[in-house]
Amino acid sequence: MSNTDFALAVEDLTVSFDGFKAINDLTLYVDRNELRVIIGPNGAGKTTLLDLICGKTRASHGSIKFKNQEMTRMSEHRIVRAGIGRKFQTPSIYENLSVFKNLEVSFPRGRSVFGALAFRCDAEVRDRVQAVADEIGLGTVLETEAGLLSHGQKQWLEIGMLLMQEPELLMLDEPIAGMSVRERELTGELLQRICKGRSVIVIEHDMDFVKRIAHKVTVMHQGKILAEGSMDQVQNDPKVIDVYLGH
Repeated sequence: MSNTDFALAVEDLTVSFDGFKAINDLTLYVDRNELRVIIGPNGAGKTTLLDLICGKTRASHGSIKFKNQEMTRMSEHRIVRAGIGRKFQTPSIYENLSVFKNLEVSFPRGRSVFGALAFRCDAEVRDRVQAVADEIGLGTVLETEAGLLSHGQKQWLEIGMLLMQEPELLMLDEPIAGMSVRERELTGELLQRICKGRSVIVIEHDMDFVKRIAHKVTVMHQGKILAEGSMDQVQNDPKVIDVYLGH
C-alpha cells in the first residue's frame, strides 16, 4: 500500500519544547474509514500529536499528509477547510442557543462576515441539521437550549457541530470523560456510525471503551509509538504491560 492510499500519513514527526522532545520521530498511518484509538500514560504526547495534526502546534521536523496534501505549514483554518475536525476535552458550544442554532451556525457557508449576512436557513441547511441531529441522538431536542442538555448530550452536540462541516478526519480527545454508563454506550455507538465515510482518531483512557470501539490501537510512550495493533495484541505486548504497570 503506498502512502497516498492513507487518509493520514504522519512521518518522522518531531516537536521540541525547550529541548524536550514531546513528539520524537513519530510515524503513523491511518486508513480511510478507520476508527483509531491512541492510548498511553499521561505525558506520552497524545494531545500534542492532535495539536500538530490540526495546526495548533508547529512541527520542528517531519511531515503530516492528509489525503496526500502536506499540512505542516498550513494555517489552522485551512486545515479545517481541508477536512480535519478537532474536538477538545471541554465542550465549546453556545449554551444560550438552541441545539438547532448551534448546528446551524456550524454550517460551513456561515463562516465569513459576508457569508453570515447572506446566509439563509434554507432547506439544504435544515435538512443537514436534522440529519446530523438524528445521527448524534439529538433529533428530538432541536429547540432545547444547549445549556440545559446533560453533560453527554453537550459532548454529542459538539461532535455534531464538527459533523456539520463534513470532515473526513475527526479527532476527539477523551470523548467519554464524565459521562454516565448509558451515555458511554451511546457514544460508542455514535463513534461506530460516524467512522463510516470518514476516519476518526480518539484519545482515550477507559480500556473497556477502547476495546469496544477501536479498529486499531496505537500506544504512545515518551513521544514515540510503543506498539500498534488490535486491542488484544497491544494488551498482551510485554513492552506495553511494562509501561502501564510501571506507572
